[in-house]
Amino acid sequence: MIMNSRNADAGTLDEPGLSGSRTGLLGRRSFLTGAAASLGALGLGGCITQDGMSLAEAQKLYGPVPEEKFPIPAADISRLDPKYYRWTVAYDTKEAPGTIIVDPGNYYVYRIEGDGSATRYGANVGRDGFRWSGDAYVGRKAEWATWTPPREMIKRQPEVAVWAKGMPGGLENPLGARTLYMYQNGRYTLYTIYASSDPDTIGDGVTSGCVGLLSQDMMHLYDRTPVKTKVVVLPA
Repeated sequence: MIMNSRNADAGTLDEPGLSGSRTGLLGRRSFLTGAAASLGALGLGGCITQDGMSLAEAQKLYGPVPEEKFPIPAADISRLDPKYYRWTVAYDTKEAPGTIIVDPGNYYVYRIEGDGSATRYGANVGRDGFRWSGDAYVGRKAEWATWTPPREMIKRQPEVAVWAKGMPGGLENPLGARTLYMYQNGRYTLYTIYASSDPDTIGDGVTSGCVGLLSQDMMHLYDRTPVKTKVVVLPA
């Protein structure tokens, strides 16, 4: 799946992610189904997760972001395994602080903080046959990027042809609120780290090689990631 930002014109996500519940011609089930915090989870707000974060804290962490250009609803954390909550963890690496490490085998993204620690985010990754590994770097960044399906995808899924000239940024756009574009040797790899509003995808292989974080996590990472940041994608 090719995706554009205001300043860029490509990216790769999973075509099956367009199936499921639909808004118009483009399904949102696997990428950006926004949801309010569940009342059931609110009732358990005093419980502690396995990582030591209370559900009330998690609900705050993944709460609504109304000040955005397109207000982001709270993530339904009742659909998110607590092990994928954003967390500071011990992480031994020789990589410099700020480096992003993608661990597709365990569905995590790490931002190295130094002093033996890292911020860990739960992620979705490439499905079987679409995973890759190697070093890259952030070549550009975009907020509320435009998405354009590639010709090959339009041939396979004619219903997305309506977006052949680009789908504007917004809550229904597969790229979400923030996008980091990965480059190698001065060339765009077609892979991105993007924002998803669907907790059900976190901890699963659903894309064609891109990496998705919940919108609140992606915004947290985006704000701390300048262009030229190194990205290491580990073998699955």
